[in-house]
Amino acid sequence: MIRTLVADDQEPARWALRLVLDAEPDIEVVDEAVDGAEAVDKARLLCVDVVVLDLRMPRMDGVAAIRRIAESVNPAPAVVALTTFDVDEYLFGALQAGAAGFVLKDSEPALLVEAVRAASRGQGLIDPQVTRRAIRRFAQMVPRPAPTGLNLLTPRELEVLRHVARGLSNAEIARALTVSEGTVKTHVARVLAKLGLRTRVHMVIYAYEHAILSPS
Repeated sequence: MIRTLVADDQEPARWALRLVLDAEPDIEVVDEAVDGAEAVDKARLLCVDVVVLDLRMPRMDGVAAIRRIAESVNPAPAVVALTTFDVDEYLFGALQAGAAGFVLKDSEPALLVEAVRAASRGQGLIDPQVTRRAIRRFAQMVPRPAPTGLNLLTPRELEVLRHVARGLSNAEIARALTVSEGTVKTHVARVLAKLGLRTRVHMVIYAYEHAILSPS
């Protein structure tokens, strides 16, 4: 079971999230939080796998809560950020704070379920409604010098990183490199560990920020 904490300052929204997630056989909503501060406290106490939280909440907003959870909860649960606002500052604020996914509230319920499952597997998911916007934003970034950690990657790991940044799945990368899907998973895990990244979403951000792969 994927133990999940739901955080939103609106009771109807929390009820709707619980209804969607508890209907799945592999997901259990173990508790709710009414603001960011309570979400952090309960994430510490409940040993949850995933936190689904709204980005606009009183006392502590979602971006600050994501950052606090990543820094102070051990082991830190994956976080799926949820908002009604399709705005760059929320998307990038949430991802840079450590979120594993970003879903708009008006998206199909199935997408939220998929995001929770992906987060529990250490993967990331950005709502397709904002993916195009994210790529445009990446394209406008001024590349930063590649950090020394990049030198730790083998040529094959660097190749895998580039494929991930292009949006390829593990199966697609395996076909492109003529290796097994399990081998690709191993390479992805090593890249994440060597670069100090948490999810595939952050691998994409890293690749574009450091001009490892120019957007096309």
